[in-house]
Amino acid sequence: MRLQITHQTRYDYAPAVETAQHMAYLQPVGNRHQRLLSHVLDISPTPAQMTQTLDVFGNPRCFFALQTPHTVLDVVAHSVVATWTRSLPPSALPWEQVREQFRYRSGAPFDSATEFAFASPFVPRQTEFAAYARPSFAPGLSVLAVAQDLMQRIHTDFVYESESTQINTPALQALAQRKGVCQDFAHIMIACLRTMGIAARYVSGYLLTQPAPGTVKLRGSDASHAWVAVYAPDLPPGERWCDFDPTNNRAGWHAPGEDYVTLATGRDFSDVSPLRGVIHGGASHTLTVGVTVEQIAPNAASDAPPAMQQQSQRQGPLPAGSSSQSQSQTQSPGPGRNG
Repeated sequence: MRLQITHQTRYDYAPAVETAQHMAYLQPVGNRHQRLLSHVLDISPTPAQMTQTLDVFGNPRCFFALQTPHTVLDVVAHSVVATWTRSLPPSALPWEQVREQFRYRSGAPFDSATEFAFASPFVPRQTEFAAYARPSFAPGLSVLAVAQDLMQRIHTDFVYESESTQINTPALQALAQRKGVCQDFAHIMIACLRTMGIAARYVSGYLLTQPAPGTVKLRGSDASHAWVAVYAPDLPPGERWCDFDPTNNRAGWHAPGEDYVTLATGRDFSDVSPLRGVIHGGASHTLTVGVTVEQIAPNAASDAPPAMQQQSQRQGPLPAGSSSQSQSQTQSPGPGRNG
């Protein structure tokens, strides 16, 4: 599937912002689930400085600085991605054995996934998460089986309700009220897994949505999305993360489906906020966000999965346009909040 994404973030300031520094996570990653075909980031006013790097988790990010007064900041990311789907792989490793792999032992080999087994700013360790998780963790079940059961329970037990939480609503509060948006469901599932000793990471991205029958899809009416990736050590190196979306009860290898686009992965939302930064001035602001995800005509050559590519072809670096993430004194909305 070939998907075209337009993600616009606009800040209107009063009074003017004198200077600003921003960080943006708006360029989709390239992995076994998707191939980035093009990416362009339009920023107005034009930045005086812009630098692209990879963060500690391997996500593309863009730093940009504005050194002239401005009352409006407009950031528009245009991306085209080819995606495909892979069902969950067979994994027989019991969750208890996976948990033991992440325990510290002097001289034992270090697994980089261990960093996703600890608490993080939006995902604390609380006994309430362990209590909710335990019914899914039957003895001897594989780590992917317990993750799928937990995903299904969250999907059944919780109500998706826009505006019911804020970006900084604690996951424990969302657990108690049994409602929230996809960001909350992802944080709750990650917290449950980590309290049981399993490595899980936060995935930000997009999901292709279809309009209701008899209606026309409005441009800018989509929203960013969030889900969970769980680590299974018995899978092939480089392919040990499987994705679970408790909001929609869907799971897959590297993505819940071909209609998903991965932007970035981190410990929780605080690592991958789409746009954030520091500003001087602009005592008040109005934030407007619009996202459009559309399916466009595929190209048989460039959209083929890696397994179908000729072995003689060497994949070079993914096309990287000027992608950036901006953070203002108030972070841009999290997944499910900007539709």
